[in-house]
Amino acid sequence: MQSPFLETVRTELRTRRYSLKTEKVYLTWIKSFILFNDKKHPNKMGNHEIERFLNHLAINRQVSAATQNQALCAIIFLYRYVVKKEIHGLNYSFTKREQCIPSVLTHHEAKKILSHMTGIHWLIASILYGSGLRINEALSLRVKDINLADNTIFVFRGKGKKDRYSILPKSLNHAIANQIDKVKTIHNKDVSEGHGFTSLPPALMRKYKNALKDFSWQYLFPSTTRCVHPYDGYVCRHHIHESAFRKHLRRAVLCADIGKRVKAHTFRHSFATELLRNGTDIRTVQELLGHTDLKTTEIYTHVVGSRFSHTVSPIDRQ
Repeated sequence: MQSPFLETVRTELRTRRYSLKTEKVYLTWIKSFILFNDKKHPNKMGNHEIERFLNHLAINRQVSAATQNQALCAIIFLYRYVVKKEIHGLNYSFTKREQCIPSVLTHHEAKKILSHMTGIHWLIASILYGSGLRINEALSLRVKDINLADNTIFVFRGKGKKDRYSILPKSLNHAIANQIDKVKTIHNKDVSEGHGFTSLPPALMRKYKNALKDFSWQYLFPSTTRCVHPYDGYVCRHHIHESAFRKHLRRAVLCADIGKRVKAHTFRHSFATELLRNGTDIRTVQELLGHTDLKTTEIYTHVVGSRFSHTVSPIDRQ
């Protein structure tokens, strides 16, 4: 049972339309902050306690810059919207994240990893590499988002709550058609047992309530079990969890003997790099990836070395 104070924080997060993922992360950090300061109420704490907590994260726990910033965001949210108090003069600012060039797979390496994956996890990885989707975008795909006739994928509310289209590899048409048939079998069984609801965000559930049992709204990669909707309390079928895919990917990378750190997002990096390497216009790549700023896409020109394509090393000169 969550404490009444943390329930107040949860209510504020939901009122302000924060995602469920952000809600869980912020509640975890706020709880950690309170426990670190001997369960003192945030009303009785200020800059000193916040700085002590952030120093603890940086020095004792040695968290990354991104994690440190995440914790600070949660605490600022707590004071601004729940405690109703602005934090001024904090001897701590957002940590500058390191500018890293992404690790990418060659086409051969990506195909080698895919060869060690099977079933639904192979199909998810193939969409990540073949369409450049983020893992949460791939898992959130619904039957209606797939257009086999035009070979396109509709990404609904991707990062930054932006919609976009991406390419769907023709080589995946047969596998995706089979997956849709499997989803239909699962959905028909759910309906016959008095269920059949899909999981929808609260705002969409109110707007498209009749779509809850519509087959086209079912997830392309449904969970093996039904669950209770975290906001509205009805029994529904969500998509599979990211952790299940991560386990299969890790196993495939080990079997493929790839000496690189490979995550789900690595396939997205590899998708962009391969497109640029094969002459695709950078603006097209930007649109497919859903980047707002072209500078974000330009990081991949560092990976393929196109910035230095006409530069000759001194040692190679005759």
